[in-house]
Amino acid sequence: MTSLATANNLRGAPLHVGVAGCRGRMGRAVSQVLEHRADALCALRFDRSDDDPDLARCDVVIDFSTADASAALAARAAEAGRPALVIGSTGFDASQQAVIEQAAERVPIVLSGNFSLGVNVLLGLVRQAAKALGPDSFDIEVFEAHHRSKVDAPSGTALMLGEAAAQARGASLAELRAPAPEGVGGPRQTGSIGFSVLRGGGIVGEHTVTFAGEDEILTLSHSARDRSLFARGAVEAALWVAGQPPGLYDMQDVLGFKA
Repeated sequence: MTSLATANNLRGAPLHVGVAGCRGRMGRAVSQVLEHRADALCALRFDRSDDDPDLARCDVVIDFSTADASAALAARAAEAGRPALVIGSTGFDASQQAVIEQAAERVPIVLSGNFSLGVNVLLGLVRQAAKALGPDSFDIEVFEAHHRSKVDAPSGTALMLGEAAAQARGASLAELRAPAPEGVGGPRQTGSIGFSVLRGGGIVGEHTVTFAGEDEILTLSHSARDRSLFARGAVEAALWVAGQPPGLYDMQDVLGFKA
């Protein structure tokens, strides 16, 4: 049976996109981006309070809601075998992550803590720097700042950056993550990766990775000025994932960086 996405592509029709978390900042931004696209249209909007959205109307659902709501959406999509998903929610615990990974065996899912092209280039630079600047000589600190309404900390993007640095040094972030400094805690553990967080005002998103050595400091950073850039990236991810087989993907896949 020909899928809706395949049928749309064959006749040049726009992709039918659902927007989950439609009342949130990012949900509204995605809806606005779709209003100006010829290759994609908003077929459905729903929020956490909507118990039974008609997902059959969608080729892809773009989801910026909460970790719990995203896991539930992924389970429902897997049960039905559609639609594809683009998930930008963050703050997943192990059980929620497992639900999404299992759902990706049935439907294609793009899961990313950040849909910015610049941030994904930053990820590559952080990997290279962490590999070149060894843990015995350079400490790594990830700083992030967001608006006062963001509920999870550190941000999903900050954790992505920390994980990229850890992997480049042959370990996992769980192994290298430093506890938040407070009081008299003693010297910093060699090779650890620390996190600093700011929540305030209407900050869209600031991420900085500092490699601090005894005699020199390297700072890599990215500043988001308008959240529409994330919405545009999510729509591009939706257009890409509609033609993919089941699997768990990220923006590095969408942008072709892994290839």
